[in-house]
Amino acid sequence: MKTREVDVAIIGAGTAGLNARRAVEREGGRPLLIEDGPYGTTCARVGCMPSKLLIAAADVAHEIAGAGRFGIDVAEWEVDGRAALERVRSERDRFAGFVVRDTEALPEEQRLRGRARFAGPTTLMIDDHTRVEARAVVIATGSSPFVPPPLDGVRDRIMVNDDVFEMDRLPASLAVVGTGIIGLELGQALKRLGVDVTFFSNTDALGPVSDPEVRRVIADVLGSELKIVTHASIKDAIADQAGLWLRWTDSDGNDREEEFEQVLVAAGRRPNLSGLGLDQTGLALDERGHPPWDPRTTQAGDARIFIAGDVSGHIPLLHEAADEGRIAGQNAMLYPEVSAHLRRIPLAVAFTDPQIAMVGQRYDQLDLATVEIGEVSFEDQGRARVMGQNRGLLRIYADRECCSIIGAEMFAPRAEHMSHLLAWAVQQRMLVTRSLQMPFYHPVLEEGMRTALRDLAAKLKVTGECRCEDMAMAPGA
Repeated sequence: MKTREVDVAIIGAGTAGLNARRAVEREGGRPLLIEDGPYGTTCARVGCMPSKLLIAAADVAHEIAGAGRFGIDVAEWEVDGRAALERVRSERDRFAGFVVRDTEALPEEQRLRGRARFAGPTTLMIDDHTRVEARAVVIATGSSPFVPPPLDGVRDRIMVNDDVFEMDRLPASLAVVGTGIIGLELGQALKRLGVDVTFFSNTDALGPVSDPEVRRVIADVLGSELKIVTHASIKDAIADQAGLWLRWTDSDGNDREEEFEQVLVAAGRRPNLSGLGLDQTGLALDERGHPPWDPRTTQAGDARIFIAGDVSGHIPLLHEAADEGRIAGQNAMLYPEVSAHLRRIPLAVAFTDPQIAMVGQRYDQLDLATVEIGEVSFEDQGRARVMGQNRGLLRIYADRECCSIIGAEMFAPRAEHMSHLLAWAVQQRMLVTRSLQMPFYHPVLEEGMRTALRDLAAKLKVTGECRCEDMAMAPGA
């Protein structure tokens, strides 16, 4: 058996692991990147990029199907499912290929293939071929789709999000178990591409939004387009040659069943911590087998172990994984001089239609006695009506005492853009009045955001140095 001595061993070569490696090298250390699966990040291979490729195809189909509302008659058209899925895979492979190429271009002494497990606080066994002695370890093993126990028996017949992009054709019917971001994005896209899709949720929640008013609008809008079964308790699934019979108990306690050609389970993801041998590290583990973790340092307890990316269970998004990898790599290299880092303002976007976005403090994190809420409906917003996308609601939260913007939740057309502006405003601790001094072009969707900010300013009843100089009185705001 070989023995390797390195400064920092990094388990996992995804976004977090690659950034950790770069940080260690930047500090003059010797990193070792250990991976037992394919190179290429979750985002590029089975996450962000292929899902957006599928959604892009669905958006085109949806626009063609709705062209009549603009007076445009598209007499004959059809979705070529095989061609659409082939483009998804082709472009996905291109994106992932860039990451694989860059990873394989790293110095050979910085890469090691195999499955790692702890044999001591910072000692790793890689399969049965290499023993790694490190000054510190970064765990960046990512996450995996969770399959609820009632569906364990048909695991080889159901799909998780990783499998969707390997389909060679579109199924006639699909059950989507779960109405979080992944389920809604993929399910709505497949429905718009012609699949008969039914969604199942064990609650009435659609997406991650916590604001009750935004949740109400999401339920109204998506409920009018999609078949959604809420408060459904999945009992089991039985496979036959035609597909799978899904059995559930409805909100009234009645047993139901229906056959679907395919079942997509989108019930969330779980950190990849099992099999790492964390019990050999000396860390105190909770009932789930997770160690204590500080998001500002990424350190696990006071050990020479740092956790970064989706495996942390913190905020499973690419930009957060990149930040955590950088912090983990730097702190692992400089241990015991561990530094706390200021994290970015939370920003999350779901690419449904309309899009869902959350910025800064969520509604369920607010002290409602100390905040005011401004809002705008997009039903009559000028640019939204021009585009025929006039659906949704934006709610912005501000601190009542200092008039600063602290968060927002929204379900709105192209929310990906407005959410970025609001995230920048929150991170800069911008006053509501100051935000209204910023330029707003006409006609754009961001004028709707200005309407919500004006509503917020009026509710704050700001005076003195918070006095607003909102000079724009353009129509359509």
